Amino acid sequence: MKDRTRTIVMVALPGVQLLDVSGPLDVFGEANSQAGYEAYRLLVAAREPGPLRSSSGVRLLPDLVIDSGLAEPIDTLLVAGCPNMAEMPVDGLVLDWLRQRAGAVRRYGSVCSGAFFLAAAGLLDGRRVTTHWAVAERLAAGFPAVTVEEDAIHVSDGPVRTAAGVTAGLDLALALVEEDLGREIALRVASQLVMFFKRPGGQMQFSRKGEAAPAGRAALQELQRWVAANPALDHSVASLGKHLGLSPRHFARLFRREVGVTPAAWVEEARVDAARRLLEQGHEAPKQVAVHCGFADADTLRRAFARHVGVTPAEYRKRFAGLAGLPHVRRK
Repeated sequence: MKDRTRTIVMVALPGVQLLDVSGPLDVFGEANSQAGYEAYRLLVAAREPGPLRSSSGVRLLPDLVIDSGLAEPIDTLLVAGCPNMAEMPVDGLVLDWLRQRAGAVRRYGSVCSGAFFLAAAGLLDGRRVTTHWAVAERLAAGFPAVTVEEDAIHVSDGPVRTAAGVTAGLDLALALVEEDLGREIALRVASQLVMFFKRPGGQMQFSRKGEAAPAGRAALQELQRWVAANPALDHSVASLGKHLGLSPRHFARLFRREVGVTPAAWVEEARVDAARRLLEQGHEAPKQVAVHCGFADADTLRRAFARHVGVTPAEYRKRFAGLAGLPHVRRK
């Protein structure tokens, strides 16, 4: 029924990212305005009573303590993320409460790194989920029973709803509004909040995790820096091996063993990195970028770029031109 009130509880832990909490709740709050009635009752739950300090230092005053009673049933239970949640110690009380409540709600999920607490509680086993790109590999490695979709903005699997990093919580909340109240109200919410109704592309377009950082022994790192500085040159296995005075076979084995990927894969990654930087400057079309970065043609660049970044070079240039000169986050 579209005219009933659904209680949404957002769990906020110490050091929570404030936007992980406020962003989705603002979407639900706007849905109330657009629907013309209280479609959602919004509550923030914390581990302990009293003000909760967020990652920015701003304090948040929760509505309830997680182990206290709540009169009405919870419709949707979400866990907000923290910048350091992947390293946070396991809190048995929180995990037990999540397990208890998850079995009685219509749906549950997380924003950003909040997925780590749901995974630790065993509530994501056998499910497809997403989280912030910077910790997606860590989530997958730590919880092998969970399938992590690294590029997704948000994922729905059975009763589980998960969102990628930070602002993706708004996208998830909007999807839930559409699910509950219909497309028209969700469209009006998106319009009022000046946000995409369906965000184009995935979150890997924002990621810097895959940048080709030098690895291995000193000679290999020097070679990798030279490749990154000269992406348009011939970087075949034979050419790179000759640069170090090694046979192609010996060089390929050595590179794979010490760097962890084949020379060809690393070179493609380095060329995509160079293409991203040129596209961010916004001065050259993809065809010119392809030439300057060592790709055979614009179509070859487009295919490689889509594999690594998740969008086409033209789309990336349109969204990110002007970022050149900003610091790039290297892989963790």
